[in-house]
Amino acid sequence: MIGLLKRDLHLAVRAGGGFGLGLAFFLIVTVLVPFGVGPDTVLLARIAPGILWIGALLACLLSLDRIFQLDFEDGSLDLLATAPVPLEGVVAIKALAHWLTTGLPLTLAAPVLGVLLNLPGPGFGWLLLSLAIGTPALSMIGAFGAALTVGLKRGGLLMSLLVLPLYVPSLIFGTEAARRGAEGLAGGTPLLFAAGITLGSLAVLPFAAAAALRVNLR
Repeated sequence: MIGLLKRDLHLAVRAGGGFGLGLAFFLIVTVLVPFGVGPDTVLLARIAPGILWIGALLACLLSLDRIFQLDFEDGSLDLLATAPVPLEGVVAIKALAHWLTTGLPLTLAAPVLGVLLNLPGPGFGWLLLSLAIGTPALSMIGAFGAALTVGLKRGGLLMSLLVLPLYVPSLIFGTEAARRGAEGLAGGTPLLFAAGITLGSLAVLPFAAAAALRVNLR
């Protein structure tokens, strides 16, 4: 399991399809928003949590199709499916590798990019916390979507259509927690909902994704 994690991390860093592409996209979105909405600092401060969360969510989508597709193309996925390691564990490890190379860098970069959007001071900690709690769900849900579409031609578009509606609850509660924190309000309740979504996805989706992989590999 550790060897599989190291392999996926090495491939993500070497191929540049992980944190490099995601961070570049995140930066572009953050820089372009002030040009689109204008220099109104009050407006930017109000929409900053939502924009940063949407940017992180879309950046996660960029590398989801790589979770299983490369292994499917070179035959490694067939070997993993017949290995002594449970396929559910393989799914969990690949989702973890995706989060470490995409979700974690985006989480750490979000407060820095929040400065460009005039995010209020109290909101930085809440934004960091909400992304740290919410982004693992994005990777796990994305792994489930990648398992459903593995082997399909142009499956990336279909996967995005399947995954985006499942991302909405994490987006709502994560943004709400960051927004309340930025306004000096208590953000614990939406943060707990976001944590519940993450824990639920981590508990259920590895089994669903493994079942989808078994069907697609027949």
